[in-house]
Amino acid sequence: MQEYWELYMKNLEGKPASILFNAGISMEMDTIKYIYPTIAFVKVKLKEPNERGILSEGEEPEIGYLEDKLEASLIKFRIGKYVGRVISDGYVTFLYYLQFTYNWQDFLNFALDEFEQYEITSGYQEDEAWSYYQKLLYPNSKEWQIIQNHRVCDQLKAKEDNLHLPRAIEHRLFFAEKSDRREALLAKLEKEGFGIQSEIENEEGVKGISFYRIDKPFYHDIDELTLWLIDLLEEHGASYDGWETSIVKC
Repeated sequence: MQEYWELYMKNLEGKPASILFNAGISMEMDTIKYIYPTIAFVKVKLKEPNERGILSEGEEPEIGYLEDKLEASLIKFRIGKYVGRVISDGYVTFLYYLQFTYNWQDFLNFALDEFEQYEITSGYQEDEAWSYYQKLLYPNSKEWQIIQNHRVCDQLKAKEDNLHLPRAIEHRLFFAEKSDRREALLAKLEKEGFGIQSEIENEEGVKGISFYRIDKPFYHDIDELTLWLIDLLEEHGASYDGWETSIVKC
């Protein structure tokens, strides 16, 4: 089973939520969901959440140690797989898919014996469709775009890029096979100040275009821009395929 983790923020029942999930599992989900058909949770009430209800820096080491103990217990009793963590509204919830449940209590006893100072609840239920993974943990298209945005921003920042400086940012889009709104979309992009650069084609032969505009690639700036583009393109029968830019240091 592949281990590939992603961390992102989302709105959950009107509250900010920090989501950590194993993205690698999604590539094997159709096979392993029959082996691990039960969703289980361990929910911990934070002692000192920050003003947003998220984990504070002061409490992070203790919760990290608790998470490590849960992981060690999961390996010891071999009952399932750790798939994600949700932190929101003053709680952290660890989520697992189980192969067996007969030793669930043994798993809890071993993992939580040092954490009597915390208010902890737990439980499990059948979820053969892996609905909790797909609907709670797995990001939608816009959340995935934010993840990708921040990864590129981090890479630029690591190379001493000044993300606040405007520069040409190149974007890509692909058209649906039966899209009849291509010209309307191109006209809208040009009206919004984008330049049409070239026609492109992906490995499956789907046609698209690259286009560009002078913008800032700073985190919230590029998030706002790309989320707007996703909506615009969907309205015109096209899909967004990401962006790239050059490094600007001064």
